[in-house]
Amino acid sequence: MFTGIVKDVGRVVALRQQGSGVRLAVEYTSRHEFQDLDIDESVAVNGACQTVVAMNGMTFEVDTIAETLKKTTLGSLRAGQSVNLERALRPQDRLGGHFVQGHVDCVGTVGEIDDLGESRRIWISYPEAFEPLLVPVGSIAIDGVSLTVASVRPGAFSVAIIPYTFGHTTISSLRPGTAVNLEFDILGKYIARQHQLGEGRGAGKETAISDAWLKEMGY
Repeated sequence: MFTGIVKDVGRVVALRQQGSGVRLAVEYTSRHEFQDLDIDESVAVNGACQTVVAMNGMTFEVDTIAETLKKTTLGSLRAGQSVNLERALRPQDRLGGHFVQGHVDCVGTVGEIDDLGESRRIWISYPEAFEPLLVPVGSIAIDGVSLTVASVRPGAFSVAIIPYTFGHTTISSLRPGTAVNLEFDILGKYIARQHQLGEGRGAGKETAISDAWLKEMGY
C-alpha cells in the first residue's frame, strides 16, 4: 500500500529480457528515504507495485512480469529514463495523498497541457470503460503521483499541478501523447463493484457499471 506521495525520482539503469518479463534495474538518489531498502520490499515504480529482488549499492532490481507489462508503461521504459519512486506505507506515516495499491488499472494518454502561471492543468484521456470510477475532486494516481481530479468530460479528465509536484516528480517531463499509468481510487472500485452486484442487477435493471468495465477489471 502506498500514498501517492513520491519520495524520489530515480533513473532506470538497465533492462534485461527475462522470459516473458523484464528484469528492471533502478538507481535511486535519496539516501535518506531509501538507505535501508532491502530485498523482498515493495516499491512503486511510476505507480506500479514491484518487489525488490536484488540490491547493489544505490541500485535495486525488480522482476516485472508479463501481466504488469500488459497493463502498465513499464515495458516501454528505457535506460536513462526517470521514474517516480515511493516505498510502501508504514502504519505510523501521515497519509498525505490517498490509499494507492500500486495496482495499475490502465494506461492513459496526455492531451492538452495548459500553463496557468503558478500551476498547470493537464488533460488525460483514458478507456471509457473506467468512466464510473472518476468524479470531480476525487483521487487518482498518475504514474504513482496522488492527484485530485479537477474536471471530467467524456473519455478524459483534468488535474491541476502545483509547482512543487511539477518540480519533484516526473510530471514535468509529460508531453501531449505521453502514456501514463493510471490507478483509480480503491474506494470507488469497491462501491462500483457492490453496485454492480446489488439489487439493480439482480432485477435486470440498467446499472451505472458497464459489462465492458467488468471485463476490463477481470470480473
